[in-house]
Amino acid sequence: MHTLNIGILAHVDAGKTSLTERLLFDHGAIDRLGSVDTGDTRTDDGAIERQRGITIRSAVAAFTVGDTQINLIDTPGHSDFIAEVERALEVLDGAVLLLSAVEGVQAQTRVLMRTLRRLRLPTLVFVNKIDRAGARSEALLADIRRRLTPHVAPLTAVTGIGTDRARVTPLRPDDRRLAEALAEVDPGVLAAVVDGPEPTADDLRTALAARTADGSFHPLFFGSALGGQGVAELVGGVVRLIPPAPTATGSAPRGTVFAVRPQTGGERTAYLRLYGGEVTPRQRLTFLRREADGRTTEVTGRVTRVEVVGRPEPLTAGNIAALTGVPGIRVGDRLGALTDRAPQFAPPTLETLVRARHPEQAAALRSALLTLADQDPLIHARPAASGATALLLYGEVQMEVLAATLSQDFGIKADFEPGRVRFLERPTGTGEACDEMPWHDRTRYWATIGLRVEAGPRGSGGVFTYETELGALPRAFHQAIEETVHATLTTGLCGAPVTDYRVTLIRSGFCAPISTAADFRGLTPIVLSRALEEAGTRLYEPYHAFEAEVPLDALAPVTTQLATVGAEFTGTTGGATAWLITGELPARRVREIELRLPGLTHGEGVWWSRPSGDRELKPH
Repeated sequence: MHTLNIGILAHVDAGKTSLTERLLFDHGAIDRLGSVDTGDTRTDDGAIERQRGITIRSAVAAFTVGDTQINLIDTPGHSDFIAEVERALEVLDGAVLLLSAVEGVQAQTRVLMRTLRRLRLPTLVFVNKIDRAGARSEALLADIRRRLTPHVAPLTAVTGIGTDRARVTPLRPDDRRLAEALAEVDPGVLAAVVDGPEPTADDLRTALAARTADGSFHPLFFGSALGGQGVAELVGGVVRLIPPAPTATGSAPRGTVFAVRPQTGGERTAYLRLYGGEVTPRQRLTFLRREADGRTTEVTGRVTRVEVVGRPEPLTAGNIAALTGVPGIRVGDRLGALTDRAPQFAPPTLETLVRARHPEQAAALRSALLTLADQDPLIHARPAASGATALLLYGEVQMEVLAATLSQDFGIKADFEPGRVRFLERPTGTGEACDEMPWHDRTRYWATIGLRVEAGPRGSGGVFTYETELGALPRAFHQAIEETVHATLTTGLCGAPVTDYRVTLIRSGFCAPISTAADFRGLTPIVLSRALEEAGTRLYEPYHAFEAEVPLDALAPVTTQLATVGAEFTGTTGGATAWLITGELPARRVREIELRLPGLTHGEGVWWSRPSGDRELKPH
């Protein structure tokens, strides 16, 4: 028995959760089909997910085919939760990318395929809803090759498409179209097609398996998750074409935490994918975490419970388990050595202030938000003035979901201010400042502090280091300086948070027994502000990468409007019925375009954007 960890990915409403239900039902894992409409599906088990009919968090369910256990990771489809999807991708052996035969290639579908191909993750394509009116096959295949990837070929054919009589039949393994498609990515098939003899069915099977496994080719299957047509062929393709990840036995355990769920009493359940070794109950584990400022933190605890998905204990390499007993564990924590396998995505850029509707719940609200942020590093929360809490999020839908979570899980009614784009500051030079004892009128602190501020590498966050000898100050004084440096730099010279900085303690001193940690907390902001002023900062604003699909007659007005809001174009591709415009624009202008696009395109335009980093703010 071996295990495959498979992700199902799609644009929202393409039928992801319905396909998961069908797979579990057809293979005996559940005894009845759940429905998104009635809110009784197996994987969307949260009250909010049931109410909204969308997947918000990655969920895991399992079924068995022959000697293969398939763990299904059902991931969110809404673009506000793309980071949740990308975190799940690193624990997968392969993926099924779902498209609707009616709506076809959508904005989020293109984003997901780009990510899957970048990771070279084995990916099968499943065209769902073939029994719906308006479903297409050949036209959709041409669209997929033009807008997703040319390296795709169907392994099944469909008759009666667009009707309730739609049926799926397997194609012969020596299909000429398959050979021509594989020839574009496989040198052996190319040589056989060009020079002969023609590749045999066995040749094509071997090449198909190899090119699917390395992520360069994508077999396609037609079907219907609700009706069940074509699902058996898809499962056969998953088992036959996606190889299980290599596992290391007899070694120290290595794995990745890809989801965390809070439990009553403050305990956390962590979902761990194991790559090597094994994990048993009562085992003491140490997880490693790379902080935003580049430091590595250890998180240690003794496992109290191990629930292996679809299997008995212990958790072995290649499998997934729900663990409890490690306090403070977070998404992204690594068991074993830290690696660069983790996906990289831009931090959220939408900032909002949250206040409790009932003032007596203000403390409980802040505690709840900090708890949620501690479990999920993609939610950034910090205390703000007047009892409010500042949050960084990816979009308005995420804000709505968070409001519902606070209400249902914590019993707190919260009001969110309209989201605004967050700017950042970065040091432009180097600045130093120093204040020395003894106590005098200017500072009134019994402490000596000298600090140097300089720019750090892009993406390094904030780093604090020492040039003074370790031990020159008591540990509590060192800690007071470091914590105050990071807290002070949440507001820079222009009023925005400072990032990618390196602050070095270059001089220190104290007077025993008079000096206290409070002296160092009080003096640090004064010295740091002077050093930062000498270094100087520049203001940066977040940008979004965008794709706009517009009718042929709307190209000129749309590109003119995009140029007006400061968009920079990276491509314009024309098709038979529409133009695809790609580029980047300031995040603060995205909402303006979203509101104007329907009028410019007679309601036919399709828009997608996501954070893509930041750039220096241009003078107006």
